[in-house]
Amino acid sequence: MLFEQISNDIIQAMKAKDKVRLMALRNAKKYFLEALTAPGADAELSDEQALKILSKLIKQGRDTAALYVEKNRTDLAEEEMGQVAALEAYMPKALTVEELETELRAIIAETGATCAKEMGKVMGVASKRLAGRADGKAISAKVKELLG
Repeated sequence: MLFEQISNDIIQAMKAKDKVRLMALRNAKKYFLEALTAPGADAELSDEQALKILSKLIKQGRDTAALYVEKNRTDLAEEEMGQVAALEAYMPKALTVEELETELRAIIAETGATCAKEMGKVMGVASKRLAGRADGKAISAKVKELLG
């Protein structure tokens, strides 16, 4: 499980004195623990839930780094991108444009969607199935293209 892997990797980062990676992993574990202790949460954190959390942290890190660059703080931007890189190592391989289209065509056939009005049905399934492997905006744009 991803939760356990990150917990073990925190120890490795401490031993290696890799401060940037250690900060990123501790932050991820903090969010994992919050998800576990949230009202109505399960006793375990699934890999799917963990990937959603990591994806959110990666997006936040990129946004923060962009703000640092705007403010001419490249030192902080580099550190932030280092943390993003540490978290990206746990994400599954991203889909290529062709793979994304193939997956979405299969989901469209599975849901029986035929027009743009039925995009919600496709997006619901696609968002869950492709979580962590494709960006939500890319999924949405491709679904619009295929149903349009």
